[in-house]
Amino acid sequence: MSADIVAAIMFAAITLYAVFAGADFGSGMWDLLAGSTRRGAKTRRLIDRAIGPVWEANHVWLIFVLVFLWTGFPRPFGQIMRDLAIPFWFVGLGIVLRGSGFAFRKFAPDLRSARLMGIVFASSSVVTPFFLGTIAGAIASGRVGTGAVDDETIWLSPTSLVGGVLAVATCAFLAAVFLTAEADRARDIDLAEELRLKAFFAAAVTGAIALVGVIPLRNDAPTLFEGLTGRGAPEIALSSVAGVATLIFLRRRELRRARVSAVVAVAAIVLGWGFSQYPWILVDTVTIEDGAGNSATLTALLVASGIAAVIITPALVLLFRLADDNKLAH
Repeated sequence: MSADIVAAIMFAAITLYAVFAGADFGSGMWDLLAGSTRRGAKTRRLIDRAIGPVWEANHVWLIFVLVFLWTGFPRPFGQIMRDLAIPFWFVGLGIVLRGSGFAFRKFAPDLRSARLMGIVFASSSVVTPFFLGTIAGAIASGRVGTGAVDDETIWLSPTSLVGGVLAVATCAFLAAVFLTAEADRARDIDLAEELRLKAFFAAAVTGAIALVGVIPLRNDAPTLFEGLTGRGAPEIALSSVAGVATLIFLRRRELRRARVSAVVAVAAIVLGWGFSQYPWILVDTVTIEDGAGNSATLTALLVASGIAAVIITPALVLLFRLADDNKLAH
């Protein structure tokens, strides 16, 4: 039972990372598509103001997940890192380059250098969630830990590629909704309208990818497909309803509600994946119970997570409130 609780806490952190870091990654994508230096200036300033105070803090959830996986499920952790070394390498490189590009473009000595740093930031914001999605897809497809000869290419399976594309689209959808609300709060009506149309487009594309992406799962990831149409079906249905609600709220320009429904849509689809995969930590290979460490370690993780919740949660809430107040001041 303690193994299930540790896995549930770990997956809750994955969900939080998908929502908070997802919106930041998606902002980088819209930065990439903002246009020329002059044309995209307003969008890029909005992105800097929106994510500047909090973008690095969101990685606490990824660190939390990796530590819990390594400590609580050491054998599956080793198999994941061995079989998915290539996409993990790209994720690490993307996170480092993204942070460097975002920080250094503000202090670039000339326009050319600022443009280069901006490209590094924006392109890394697309690459990183894509490879995170391929990692999730490889695990969900049941290819990790099998000892197959072609382990180094298992992240190129149809399920992995769907996961990568869906991750990028989801980040873009979340960011478009959040940035629309930020532009509206800044009373930049033209920019808010431009971003609102982009949010509509991103929502439609994300929904289409999610629907079409289910097709290859029947043959490529049968266990996941069975879970999505069974145990995980309520969460998938909730995600669909929340997605439609987001479109309605955007149409009515009820942007606060649109942000909430967008978060629900993304969180529900991630949770649906988790419920669909249960009880496997490595689908078709290692269950949560079989892959867990000893009971003393699991108990220590539960205690540590309780202490972390008491320390980290208030700090993050304060950070977000201060960042929100700072945005209003500007």
